[in-house]
Amino acid sequence: MTLRKTGQICIALVLALAASGAYAAEMTADAINSAQPSKKTLSTERPTPAGVHLQVLLDRAHFSPGEIDGKFGENAKKALRAYAEARQLPSSDAPADDVWQALRTDERPVTATYTITEKDVAGPFLRKLPAKMEDMKDIPHLGYTSPREELAEKFHMSEQLLAELNPGRHFDRAGETIVVVDTADGGGAAPAKADRVEIDKVRQTVKLFDKSNALIGFYPASVGSEEKPSPSGTLKVTEIDQNPTYRYNPAYHFKGVHSRRPFKISPGPNNPVGIVWINLSADGYGIHGTPSPQNISKGQSHGCVRLTNWDAERVAASVSKGTPVVFTESTS
Repeated sequence: MTLRKTGQICIALVLALAASGAYAAEMTADAINSAQPSKKTLSTERPTPAGVHLQVLLDRAHFSPGEIDGKFGENAKKALRAYAEARQLPSSDAPADDVWQALRTDERPVTATYTITEKDVAGPFLRKLPAKMEDMKDIPHLGYTSPREELAEKFHMSEQLLAELNPGRHFDRAGETIVVVDTADGGGAAPAKADRVEIDKVRQTVKLFDKSNALIGFYPASVGSEEKPSPSGTLKVTEIDQNPTYRYNPAYHFKGVHSRRPFKISPGPNNPVGIVWINLSADGYGIHGTPSPQNISKGQSHGCVRLTNWDAERVAASVSKGTPVVFTESTS
């Protein structure tokens, strides 16, 4: 085979890999901080530095893309559209220049370094999270399954992105320095108070509005199912329970749960309702966290409104007893 022929084959292979998404930009802190989101630099199929940059800025603005994984998926697109709507800017499936400039008013780098602490690795950690609810009832604490899972959730990241940013690092070693994303809003002020919450059962979103009717928070959600749909109309927040104990009622008849007796599941981030429960004025319904942030808005819930644990915390900090919660069904 001639040298020229070999070169042509190599070029063709690189182009094929690029087209398939296997030949991607290197995921480093510098690449993420300098990335400019566009139709060319964003991908729905694979993580890109631009995707991480955009997701972090949206998260800082409280227009959550859900789990930060670097992909420009539907949750990120919903957050981008909501942000543009709130700022009365043109909306599209890629950030227009004026939207991008509005997001970039916070000029801090979107990555940071973090030194793993003794507390991060202290555990106790579960070997494996049981697949069935019944098998969780005898576990004293529904903790994380690993330090990597704990650290990823701490920084609103997917475990895969955390690992890709830190090749060769050991997440179970105190003193190890790792690269994470910086989702802190930088203001340090108390959370803005919501005058009402609006939950769209079709678009699977949660919106927070203040007294002036300004949109102050947006979160992707899993809202109800055919088996157990979410309620309709207007309810109210009646209670906010941090680190809740989950109580299963056999009358719910959840798919895959065969127990005929009620049972309890201890608190913890991998509890079925996560780390916070916002009780609503309809029996058995609430807004809550989840042990599976990667599935938010991509699956169904047992009638309630499921958010990532960190988004559930933010909603809980903005609402109070008596806050109206309106369930709507958009036509699009």
